[in-house]
Amino acid sequence: MIGISDVEAAAERIAGHVVRTPTLPSPGLSTLLGVPVTVKLELLQRTGSFKSRGATAKLLSLSEREKAAGVVAVSGGNHGIALAVMAAALDVKATVVMPRSAPARAVEIAEAAGASVRMTDDMAGAFALMTRLQEEGLTLVHPFDDPEVIAGQGTVGLEFAADAGELTDVLVSVGGGGLIAGVATALRALRPEVRIWGVETGGAEAMSRALAAGGPVPVELSSIVSTLSAPSVSRLTYDHVSAQVDEVLVVPDREAVQGTLDLAEHAKVWAEPAAGCLLPASRRVLERVGEGARLGLVVCGGNATTGDVMGWAERFGLR
Repeated sequence: MIGISDVEAAAERIAGHVVRTPTLPSPGLSTLLGVPVTVKLELLQRTGSFKSRGATAKLLSLSEREKAAGVVAVSGGNHGIALAVMAAALDVKATVVMPRSAPARAVEIAEAAGASVRMTDDMAGAFALMTRLQEEGLTLVHPFDDPEVIAGQGTVGLEFAADAGELTDVLVSVGGGGLIAGVATALRALRPEVRIWGVETGGAEAMSRALAAGGPVPVELSSIVSTLSAPSVSRLTYDHVSAQVDEVLVVPDREAVQGTLDLAEHAKVWAEPAAGCLLPASRRVLERVGEGARLGLVVCGGNATTGDVMGWAERFGLR
């Protein structure tokens, strides 16, 4: 497991390459939820999500030989965008493997950045192709199963701890677990009294299933939220979450999409359902912890198009 010194080292390494995103009180969400809410606006990060942090940390750790050979990653969208853009900035050739369920806009951005994009029928197939390309000599930049990547994502928590006021509960979205593993490492060191909650969507429940089973297990993916859809977590992320996170909550896709609409209306930010799921989860947390809560939300990304969100809203009968 990584420690706070690893996160601090990653912060020094990626400084100048990524944005220190705003940490702000949200009057709109505070009114909506009835308690003080602070948001970490990681959707304002380079490439529109926190993924640039971990990708940059990994790329900067590579040897010259590894950079020359090129890198490969699998992604439901945001990791691929981040790797493509940051690899281009650092003059490293990148290949990104995406399932056909990945947002078309993510594919376009990765290709425009100069990455070679390979498409597969599903996420399991994407991970399989990634493994084959790695065996052919490309260096893997895994979306979550890498200490360098986790440390890079942990810089979100480092900044949140430094910039937020008093918090009792922090909510973090969970796909493969890299973000929450890093954020939890930072918060446990710097804000040990804070409760940490993970949030998944139904049909992308890799971490909650792993916690129930006592270790990573394969899961069948059916969530519309491709950016949270990992076929399993890793032993590395599982170990961090099982040791440092209070609980992982699961919310339906419909509620995650409603959360996206609520973030737009009440917080005035355009997020994706991977962040929208934090709002229904926040209500569940408040039911558990009672009065006196002060929530912190890591608004992890904003790479959903208006067409994507309106399509999901129509599918679920939302306005």
